[in-house]
Amino acid sequence: MINKRNQILKMTQLAILIALVVVLQALGSAIKIGPLPMSLVLVPIVIGACLLGVKAGALLGFTFGLVTMIMGILAIDGFSNILWNANPFWFVFLCLLKATAAGFGSALVYKLLGRAFKEKSKILQTVIASVCAPVINTGIFVVGMLLFFFDTASALPSMFPDAFGAFENAFQLVFIGLAGLNFVGEFVINLVLSPAIVRIVDIVNKKLKI
Repeated sequence: MINKRNQILKMTQLAILIALVVVLQALGSAIKIGPLPMSLVLVPIVIGACLLGVKAGALLGFTFGLVTMIMGILAIDGFSNILWNANPFWFVFLCLLKATAAGFGSALVYKLLGRAFKEKSKILQTVIASVCAPVINTGIFVVGMLLFFFDTASALPSMFPDAFGAFENAFQLVFIGLAGLNFVGEFVINLVLSPAIVRIVDIVNKKLKI
């Protein structure tokens, strides 16, 4: 009976977190640092990764990538639409890979650290897992841009001088203009909020003996 209740609770938590990912990613398109939207969705992804495990983390990340992909295809997000028009296959691949890997990676790190610390330092586990999500997400994005969209990045300063004209080459644009400021913002938000929220939920679950 208790196991069944636990399963129902976890499914409910996962459903709520998936809904949060969809809503936050949709609304996040209006919150930008530079040309890219702020990925506020990394917060519920990390929460799910820490509380519900590797599969849930990967599913939440995949949902994030799927919403990003759809918004790019529909031209709701302008920069993603540029990548979609430049190379649809690699755009889809990059969206799904970086987001899924961020959720999977943070969950895996949390799980491995739990074994290493023997569940004695939940906060430290969560902090490190929270750091991993934006690092993985941004790291794969940067690599993908340089491997698959280098020509597109090189052309952006001349195509959109108002937004990208300050960057002299593709490397500057990718590392500073596209990834730099966004990474710092995502890193700080995730680092501050995720450990606090996971800790609160963990305490509530223990009090309810779940």
